[in-house]
Amino acid sequence: MPSDADTGARRAETGLGRGFRAGRPALVVYLMAGYPDRATSLASLHAAAAAGADVIELGVPYGDPVADGPVIAEAAAIARAEGFGLAETISLAEEFLGSEGAGAPPVALMTYLNPLMRFGLPRVADAMRTAGISGVIVPDMPPEAARPWLAVAEGLDTVFLAAPTSTPSRLEAIGAASSGFVYCVSSTGVTGERASLREGLAELVDRVRAATTLPVAVGFGVSTPEQAAEVSSYAEGVVVGSAIVRRQSDPDEVGEFVTQLRVALDADVTEA
Repeated sequence: MPSDADTGARRAETGLGRGFRAGRPALVVYLMAGYPDRATSLASLHAAAAAGADVIELGVPYGDPVADGPVIAEAAAIARAEGFGLAETISLAEEFLGSEGAGAPPVALMTYLNPLMRFGLPRVADAMRTAGISGVIVPDMPPEAARPWLAVAEGLDTVFLAAPTSTPSRLEAIGAASSGFVYCVSSTGVTGERASLREGLAELVDRVRAATTLPVAVGFGVSTPEQAAEVSSYAEGVVVGSAIVRRQSDPDEVGEFVTQLRVALDADVTEA
């Protein structure tokens, strides 16, 4: 993974940056709120935290999840049928963070712009702060459209996504607008498990890193402990989503898989 000095310069002591520690690859675990029901999703959150998740990316169920593949989209549809939306997700996060206490991993909501706007930007920002949520990831909100949100989001990190197709000037804009970390999308298309990582991913991470002082976390397609370990050799963080949501009906299975990911990341550090 990147050197301790480099990683240390690319982390913060507050917000989502708390999940990025010098000498330890950050494991960002995605879970869908309300899937398959509220109680089970809460149990999976606790299982992931106990197994070593450094940051929780908590998905907000939405009817038009343009960045999500079939596993996450189906989970969102089931959660929506259970009555879950943005307000319910914030409530779930608040309960999780309150019961975990001071040792809870920071939580970022993964949502879309429409639910934020329908809730009301000032109101939803206040609700997130009250709940103890650390930030948001909004795939369909580019930096150019983020001013209204950023104007009310004091104390909340906003993570923007960098894609393989992003130009140098685009990466600079993403790096300047982001806080917490920068989300490096490993491949074009939607989320989902993949048999292998794209060629040139390390070089993409280098391009993203050159445009920011924040940690860089790689997601979209990271599906196995072996892939996670590979990514951690050149990025400060690894995001795993669909492979975890596929197990989310069984919190014990979530905990076991997150443990496998954590062991693989820690072993990569030891070997280095």
